[in-house]
Amino acid sequence: MSLGKIILLNGASSAGKSSIVRALQTILNEAYLEAGIDKFLFMLPTDYLMKAHLWHEVIGYERGTNDELLPKVGNHGHQLMRGMHRAITGLAQTGNNVVADHVLLDKLWLADCLQVFEGFEVLFVGVMCPLNVLEAREKDRGDRTLGQAKGQAGIIHQNCIYDLEVDTSKLSAAECAEHIKSRLLEGHFTAFDHMRKQKGTQA
Repeated sequence: MSLGKIILLNGASSAGKSSIVRALQTILNEAYLEAGIDKFLFMLPTDYLMKAHLWHEVIGYERGTNDELLPKVGNHGHQLMRGMHRAITGLAQTGNNVVADHVLLDKLWLADCLQVFEGFEVLFVGVMCPLNVLEAREKDRGDRTLGQAKGQAGIIHQNCIYDLEVDTSKLSAAECAEHIKSRLLEGHFTAFDHMRKQKGTQA
């Protein structure tokens, strides 16, 4: 049985990742299972999603000097993301293609991806969006805490090397999906290998 492919999208909250995932599932020639971060966060008991003291055990936020919300991942958050990464590889191991949107808030999450995705074909996509657009979307959505996007924007792409970058302030979700599909058909994804080598050099 051949391994499934993995498309991993990384970007800040409100960057438009979920819309791209839905567009991808519509246009890709093969079936891709959606296994992104929100799927796993919503597996938590309702109390963890609704009560601040429990949510902070998953992903807490602290006010920065510029009133941005800086993420502080709790033990449950690290545990859940380790589970998510291994669930993705479990699906791919059995021949399923997977598309997952991620918010790499912590360097440990990226390091874990580099480890557990080794041996799999991973197309790593950076979903870019200027801060002013992120903040406008955050405000318009009404379901996000203001300041979250600003706090994420400064760290979300740190230490990341991508096979492809798309800018959702310039392209629609459908256009981003078409770019990703074209890159997928090209093959030869090297971003994860480059990051592993970079990490080895820094060790």
